[in-house]
Amino acid sequence: MSSLSVSSATPQEWALVRSWAAEEGWNPGLSDVPAFFAQDPAGFFLGRVAGEPVSAISVVNYDDSYAFLGFYLVRPELRGLGHGLATWRAALAHAGGRAVGLDGVPAQQDNYRRSGFTTAYRTARYAGEVPAPDRPVAGVVAADRVDPAALAAYDSACHHADRPRFLGTWLSTPGHRALARVVDGHLTGYGLVRPCEDEARVGPLFADTPADAAALLDGLAAEAREFGAARIAVDMPEANPAAARLAQERGLEPTFETARMYTGPVRPVARGRVYGVTTLELG
Repeated sequence: MSSLSVSSATPQEWALVRSWAAEEGWNPGLSDVPAFFAQDPAGFFLGRVAGEPVSAISVVNYDDSYAFLGFYLVRPELRGLGHGLATWRAALAHAGGRAVGLDGVPAQQDNYRRSGFTTAYRTARYAGEVPAPDRPVAGVVAADRVDPAALAAYDSACHHADRPRFLGTWLSTPGHRALARVVDGHLTGYGLVRPCEDEARVGPLFADTPADAAALLDGLAAEAREFGAARIAVDMPEANPAAARLAQERGLEPTFETARMYTGPVRPVARGRVYGVTTLELG
């Protein structure tokens, strides 16, 4: 058998990896790729055998101290041959000395621990149909009506690194619907919903209070209905217990679980504001 070679992937090539993720049931966004590559174009890797892609991984650098690993995949018929581990080792070097985060599925968590990752908390994907509100949700406006600097600062408080390149593209990608919550002239949260393979995915969902989060979630559910999605899914960290309570109040049910894991210390975030992570692929 030909040996494996690992090299950088282009956005066009990553469309294939997105289809692999869909086959795994990860429900990737239909238009995520431009925002992913905006953050770190060199952070996406394919393993090839005789020129054919067989494995993939992303290791996206956010700043000098933090990176995030995702899309760790090997074609099912070629698993158990060492391609995944070889791809992992080659790509992880891209992070250098940065602390690396990931969201690991249960089947892989022991492998990640052996590679130096430590579990911080669990994340559960909640999914279901949220009834459309009878009237516009008070205080919820389109995110482009909010000062971009204020929105970026709010996002930075909820993420382990500033991410202006990613955020600018994520918010402006066609089909992505972003909303903000404004109370008495102050930004108290924001969220985004986007079309995916199955349920529309909400992410991020950042808010000051459960009431802010509920208002945003209702507004995002209404936005999802406008592009034809009756069901939504949101990845909620157990580190914020109010997130699970909100899901239950809205009739969402847990369907999928991961563990957030890190190789080292990371910049603290306002955990009480994080009701839904942005993506399991990029943190």
